[in-house]
Amino acid sequence: MTTTNPVLDPGKQTKYKVIMGALAAVIPLAVAVLYFWPGAFRIPGAEVKMLPAVNAVLNSLTAVFLLLGYYFIRRKEVAKHRAMMGIAFILGSIFLVSYVAYHSQGIVTKFGGEGFIRTVYYFILITHILLAAVTVGLVLFTLYFALTQQFAKHRRIARWTFPVWLYVSVTGVVVYLMIAPYYV
Repeated sequence: MTTTNPVLDPGKQTKYKVIMGALAAVIPLAVAVLYFWPGAFRIPGAEVKMLPAVNAVLNSLTAVFLLLGYYFIRRKEVAKHRAMMGIAFILGSIFLVSYVAYHSQGIVTKFGGEGFIRTVYYFILITHILLAAVTVGLVLFTLYFALTQQFAKHRRIARWTFPVWLYVSVTGVVVYLMIAPYYV
């Protein structure tokens, strides 16, 4: 007796692609709304001061698990690779919820550095933001191709996803460390 994988059903694959595509568009749009309309979803009394530090830890851990996942796939240890990437995905998802929770409160912190360091900060921040928006779709479709056992497509997109996601995770920590002295 063989069991069928419902994820591999072509009808469901289309449904999952639509869901992934919608999430890839909606998540960056929701973050943009929070950026352009701070406090749009404010919850009075919500205590979120510690979330930037939590987010930096989540980004750091995500980067570690991405590197471990890369290490294991290079060694052809697929089960360990899958576990590491699953943990990275979960940490990234928790980060996203925490990030939205923090920014929904309308808290805005301005970078106070001057001169060359200001240019460096904004270069890192802008590249981080732009690539973070792209990362959502890359990660979701990389995961989708792995879950649907489309490994050739998974490998092709993962070659882009891995360095971009790693850059976003690391620069998220760098941005936090650079702006942390200016938090009120």
